Amino acid sequence: MPDDDPPPARDAATRRTDALDILTTPAVDVWVATASATGAPHLVPVSLAWVGERVVIAVAASSVTARNLEASERARLGVGPTRDVVMIDAVLERSVGVDDDRGLGDDYAAQADWDPRGLVDYVFLVLRPERMQAWRESNELVGRTLMRAGE
Repeated sequence: MPDDDPPPARDAATRRTDALDILTTPAVDVWVATASATGAPHLVPVSLAWVGERVVIAVAASSVTARNLEASERARLGVGPTRDVVMIDAVLERSVGVDDDRGLGDDYAAQADWDPRGLVDYVFLVLRPERMQAWRESNELVGRTLMRAGE
C-alpha cells in the first residue's frame, strides 16, 4: 500500500522561495478573479509576468476583467496546481497601454512568452500584492500567509 502521508510542511522561508519560483516561471498562467459593481463574479486564466514584485497581466481594456479591476481595483489571483498553489489578493496599481511603456512590455514578453504590443485596445494591468498565501497540503494551511498588508 502506498504511503499517503503528505511531505513535511515547509517553513516560511522555503514557502516564500517556492512561491517566487512559481511566480517567475516562464509562460506561467494565473487565474484572475474579479467582481462587478453588483457583485457578479468573473474568473479568467491569463498569462502572468512577475515584474518588480508586481503581477502584470495583459488584457483587452474593454474586457470584463479590465472593467472590473478599473472599478473595484481588487482581484484575487491563483497560480499553480491545487497541491502547490500561490493565492494573491492584489490591488490595481496602474493600467498602461501595451505600447506606452517599453520596459514593462519587454519584461512582460520575456516571461509571459507572448507579446501583446501592437494589439489594439490591450493594456497591461499592474497589480500590487497585498496578501500572499502558499500551501501544498493540509499540513501547510497553518502558516500559509506569507504576506499581509503588503509586507
